[in-house]
Amino acid sequence: MAKHLAIFKSEDVARIFSGVKKIEGRFSQIKIAPFAKVSAGDTVLIKTPGENIIGQFLVDRVIYFDHPTKEEIEQLKRKYAKSLSFSKTFWLDREKISYVTLMFIKSVSKFIIPPQIPKKDLRPWVVLG
Repeated sequence: MAKHLAIFKSEDVARIFSGVKKIEGRFSQIKIAPFAKVSAGDTVLIKTPGENIIGQFLVDRVIYFDHPTKEEIEQLKRKYAKSLSFSKTFWLDREKISYVTLMFIKSVSKFIIPPQIPKKDLRPWVVLG
């Protein structure tokens, strides 16, 4: 079981902690983490840009799509849209998707004292080990 540090928009963090967002989806044009790097049972640390780590969740299960077809993307939208809890404009910005990682969220918790993990780069996802 690995640990990951992920950067989230503040509105997504609120949706995760409130239980509205039940799936975290990461979409990219190139093969980068978390694609093929995250597994069921892994811990994802939650961080907003420029702030401390504020919580974590456990990954219940993961689904990967490697170069999904337009039909697969449409099916993904229909099946998981509510649990992904994306903004209404999200899909407009994602015309070219080559890699999709869907992580089903369980056991969300907030930190009283945040762990100190230095991160100074712009990567939105870091595999800590």
